[in-house]
This record gives sequence, structure tokens and C-alpha cells, in this order.
Amino acid sequence: MAQEPARVITLVVVDDHPVVRDGLRGMFDSAPDFRVLGEASNGLEGVEMVGRLDPDVVLMDLRMPGGGGVAAIAELTGRGARSKVLVLTTYDTDSDTLPAIEAGATGYLLKDAPRDELFTAVRAAADGRTVLSPTVASRLISRVRTPAAAGSEALSGREREVLELVAKGTSNREIAAELFISEATVKTHLTHVFAKLGAKDRAAAVAIGYDRGILG
Repeated sequence: MAQEPARVITLVVVDDHPVVRDGLRGMFDSAPDFRVLGEASNGLEGVEMVGRLDPDVVLMDLRMPGGGGVAAIAELTGRGARSKVLVLTTYDTDSDTLPAIEAGATGYLLKDAPRDELFTAVRAAADGRTVLSPTVASRLISRVRTPAAAGSEALSGREREVLELVAKGTSNREIAAELFISEATVKTHLTHVFAKLGAKDRAAAVAIGYDRGILG
């Protein structure tokens, strides 16, 4: 008679793509030492579900309509959730990895990770150990060794959105309506954009954005 595994690691999957969620559920449910407790399609749903189900590990995508992963990670961290968050995404840019890890993610893997690597990462995350894909690890190491010079810090996703709207000639009031945020928040984002790009005004920020390839 087969011996039952000593410990079953419970998971919640947060991803806006049903096919990805189905694939991950099938993969983990096929292994005896994992059990998927639930799936959520955005960060807000994910936070609610984690609070209700208390999984060992949360597999969290980052860019999702209706509530992104970084905000969800920060919320879970703020609530003192026991669950460890392992980011599983297709994005490995500084503007994605750094905010996720700063928000409290235990690890960061890319979706092209092999099955065994993913299983190992989830076990490590459940034990509270940090897990980083090689490309993300090398980015973080180089970022630590060479801190961003003034005017070269990466923009967050929302800051990039604001800059793109500024480039289209959109006013602060229109940006606020477009992004469902207050004008005060728009001004705060613009202050950060100017500081990160080393720009003194909107026109300079747009010019630098195009020069650096932030704007297409």
C-alpha cells in the first residue's frame, strides 16, 4: 500500500486566464503532496479567497484586470496573512519584479518554468524560503550592486499608464476619469514620474519617455 505524503501543501491560484488556472490546477492536483483549494481571476478575489481558505501558498499573476497582483500581495502582507505568495507571471522587467518583491512576495517565477521547478519552488515557498527564477535573480543582483542613478529608476505600471496618457495630451482631470483615480493621485503619480525620469515638466517627461523607449 502506497504511503501517504507526510504533508500536503495547499494552494490558491490567482490568474485572469481560465486556461492557465485549469492547467495549474490539473498539474498540482495530479501530484499527491499538493491540493488546490480555489482559484481567483483577479487580485481582489484572490485576497478574499486567501482570507477565507488560508492556503499555504498563493500562486499570483501580476497584471490582471480588476485588481493586479502587486496590490494584492501588499494587502495580504498588510493583513499579516500566513500564506506565502509565489509570483508566477510572464513578465520579468524591473518594473514588475521589484514592486512585487517589495510588496512581500516570497518568490518570483516565470510561466515558462518546467513543472519540476515549479513544484520545488512551491515547496520552498511553503517553507518560507525565497525562490527566484535565474533571470529575475540576476536582475535583482545587478540592481542591488548598481543602484539606479537619478533619473533612471523604472516606472511602475500605473506611472507608465499616466505618462502614456500625458503623451496623448490628456489633462489630469481626464486621466483621473480614465483610470478611475482622483486628480490628487494623478498628481502624485506625475511627481514620481518626473523624479524617476529626471524631468522638470510634462513635456520633458514625454520626451524622455520616447527617448528611453518607455513610450512607443
